Amino acid sequence: MTDTTPHRHPLRRTIRSVLLRLLLVAGFGYLLLVLLVHPSNQRDWSPDQQRLATAEFDGDSVLVRNVRNAHYRSTSDYDVHWEDRRYDLSQIDSVWYVVEPFASWRGPAHTFLSFGFGNGDYVAISVEIRKERGESFSPIWGLLRQYELTYIVGDERDLIGLRANHRHDDVHLYPMRATPDAARALFVAMLERANALAAEPEFYNTLTSTCTSNIVDHVNTIAPEPIGFSFKTLLPAYSDDLAYDLGLIDTDLPRDQYRAAYRINELAAEHADSADFSKAIRAGQRN
Repeated sequence: MTDTTPHRHPLRRTIRSVLLRLLLVAGFGYLLLVLLVHPSNQRDWSPDQQRLATAEFDGDSVLVRNVRNAHYRSTSDYDVHWEDRRYDLSQIDSVWYVVEPFASWRGPAHTFLSFGFGNGDYVAISVEIRKERGESFSPIWGLLRQYELTYIVGDERDLIGLRANHRHDDVHLYPMRATPDAARALFVAMLERANALAAEPEFYNTLTSTCTSNIVDHVNTIAPEPIGFSFKTLLPAYSDDLAYDLGLIDTDLPRDQYRAAYRINELAAEHADSADFSKAIRAGQRN
């Protein structure tokens, strides 16, 4: 009698065995990384990230140390000034979401928040990798515990001007729907996180701890309905679409118009040296 029982192809068994071994090796290698590679605040940092922002709270007042206010001649030629600035938390009245796509294909982007005060002041907070001198970002290295995480607190002429006027990336500045109390809670939460990182450093992770994922985590602590997982936070050039769909952007413009309406590059270039830079880049915005 002929045996008609199908036999598993030996090549398939070999491939499965090889893949299993590769997964085991990769898992063991990552475990070694976790055990042997630890975050540190003591490295030879890039000049624009040498200092860590910290905050000292006293009722409605907060003193933020090491607010960055760099002046750029180019992306590699700049003077960094670190300032201590005091803010009145009772005067926070707005939150702004900044999206900077930086690739020829839509997907990769940097995102950060800026906070407005009743006296006309603005201050931005940007979650970034903390670069060592001469270091640049790689998403692969970002998976392998190679970059510490930092919260840069900075002047808008620094954080926005750098991206719009020197990197020449598109920059979109979106007004967010947030009550003053929610804006204050978000600002305080981000400053408290900066304090925590100054005391105990953490690693950036390309998938789990990025500029956008940390913003989402902060928003979820104050939002009535948490923002769920979305690929648009993994590819943050789409994150403004997510914010638009959730009604977080304070606009009545249709989907096909809102992004162009909040692109500020021309205004940022025109008012690069203006004392009223923050006011100027918001001039004429349509809601």
